[in-house]
Amino acid sequence: MTAAPNSSLRERKKRRTRQTLIDTALELFTRRGFGGVTLDELCEEVEVSKRTFFRTFTSKEDVAMAPGQDLWRVFLEELETADPDGLTVVELGRDALLAALARMDDEGWARRMLLSRRLAERTPSMGAHGLQFCEATTQEALAILHRRFGLGTPGDLRPRLAVDMLVAAFHGALASWVAQADETGGVSGTGRTRSEPPTAGELAARLREAVAALPASLALTAAPGGDGG
Repeated sequence: MTAAPNSSLRERKKRRTRQTLIDTALELFTRRGFGGVTLDELCEEVEVSKRTFFRTFTSKEDVAMAPGQDLWRVFLEELETADPDGLTVVELGRDALLAALARMDDEGWARRMLLSRRLAERTPSMGAHGLQFCEATTQEALAILHRRFGLGTPGDLRPRLAVDMLVAAFHGALASWVAQADETGGVSGTGRTRSEPPTAGELAARLREAVAALPASLALTAAPGGDGG
């Protein structure tokens, strides 16, 4: 009868430790540079062993990119239960990703996401790690689409292209979101808050705009003199 409460306590402790590792890593990497902080120094700062660290993360890159990776893991959960309701695959993915963003209800998530993206922009190893994670996530999404809706028969590239377009729309929205934060305030390059940080809701609005622009971008043509139409 006492196993469940003990298990719940252990899970809460694991979640707190994980969050502390993420927050501390992002602050240290932002302040001193990704390469300026060793794994030993990070673990010492959080007062955990390297063994504890590796129970949760695979590398410094993994902990630095945790905010975005958490979002896409929740996206897969949402896609697993999404109601197609006559939606296109891109629209279905959009709604699943918006639902995932809505679940990022911790008020600190947007700030952590911003710090993570800024680090990734100047850290090549984080970019490589992100590509690997993106491909793994894409394959999981395609597996869900195939299992639930029978999409993705051999030789049919459409599901892959649809997922790739959703990912591209998100990256475009994210870049715009980060750029606006740089222009209007948010988190400074040293990790200090200059004004109100951007919110997950603002990122969701930009994602809607980016997905809505996909059909127009596919119809965009190049004309002599640089006039598109």
